[in-house]
Amino acid sequence: MPLGRSGTVAALGTAQTLSWASTYYLPAILAAPMARELGVSMPTVFAAFSVALVVSALFGPRSGAAIDRWGGRPVLMTTNVVFALGLAALASAQGPVGLFAAWIVIGIGMGGGLYEAAFATLVRLYGRDSRNSITGITLIAGFASTVGWPLSTWLEAAFGWREACIAWAGLHLVLGLPLNALLPRPPAQRVPSANEPGPAAGTPAQQPSWRAAVVLSFVFAATWFISTAMAAHLPRLLQAAGATLATAVVVGALIGPSQVGARLLEFGLLRKVHPLLSARIASALHPLGVLALALFGAPAAAVFGVLHGAGNGILTIAKGTLPLVVFGPQGYGHRQGWLMLPARVAQALAPWLFGLALDRWGAGALALSAAVGTLAFLALFMLQTTWSTDVPSPQTARP
Repeated sequence: MPLGRSGTVAALGTAQTLSWASTYYLPAILAAPMARELGVSMPTVFAAFSVALVVSALFGPRSGAAIDRWGGRPVLMTTNVVFALGLAALASAQGPVGLFAAWIVIGIGMGGGLYEAAFATLVRLYGRDSRNSITGITLIAGFASTVGWPLSTWLEAAFGWREACIAWAGLHLVLGLPLNALLPRPPAQRVPSANEPGPAAGTPAQQPSWRAAVVLSFVFAATWFISTAMAAHLPRLLQAAGATLATAVVVGALIGPSQVGARLLEFGLLRKVHPLLSARIASALHPLGVLALALFGAPAAAVFGVLHGAGNGILTIAKGTLPLVVFGPQGYGHRQGWLMLPARVAQALAPWLFGLALDRWGAGALALSAAVGTLAFLALFMLQTTWSTDVPSPQTARP
């Protein structure tokens, strides 16, 4: 029997948790033992991971177009197999060549198996009525690091990093693949007839789409740069700002709950607010956190962590909802792949670039992230909030 909407969100969210935990969150735990055994430096391991992110950016548009055409079910099932192959190759790597080759395979899977693909899957199923479903999967997959880091740590300590990779590969085949196989098949796409009336005035089709695409691409790249830079350097950054190591660890632990709490707020109160308005609010939170830290020093570290985490949590949802409300559901997956391509590249470069800034300026590097966040906030005012959302979804379209 086909899954209902709640079951679809639960299955997709659980599969996304697995995909994020076994790829994006893997190097944080396994990079050190990998480097020791393979005889390479830690930066080399993270360079291979950065290559995977660039590869994922290149494959994103193609994967999105495939979801537009066939739905998410076959694409996501394929990525489970690709993830399993890449993780198995990583487990068998004997040197830098094998390391980079394995991460390239994993990067191919990331291009069609992470949030952008999940969002496109939901839009293909539910059209413009996908906002709450998008929020739902981010609520579930928001615990990917909470699940992934302890499990990877335990597997590495008990069996070794190679066996940990094999275990994650097996989970893709015995858990992720069946979960994605349960996803409903999408309704047939409708091609409007030539004598059908065009879109009403004010709908996305009549807006300057090139400008909107440039703005969204920049906003997504800027916010992912900040998110990845903070994920890589937050403890060191807070210590440079005067916080103790213990405080930095506590603040880091606050970010996950802050993200989930903000997503619950989006699911509840902010669901009645235009997605563009909630994105503007969210993009301002990191710069406000930096301002609090600059004014009050280390005692405001927790405030900074909560504001940064909350903004990041809502912006993850905005990456799915803003393209939908601006452009509508038609061709969503392919467009989403192109919109997120600069963000993936920025994500790959963020740890290195922000690390250089941190080495040079110490806590002053926060001026860089605050400036980038402020530019994203201002860029969102180049988009309108008056677009009509009266775009037919696949279910309401006439046969």
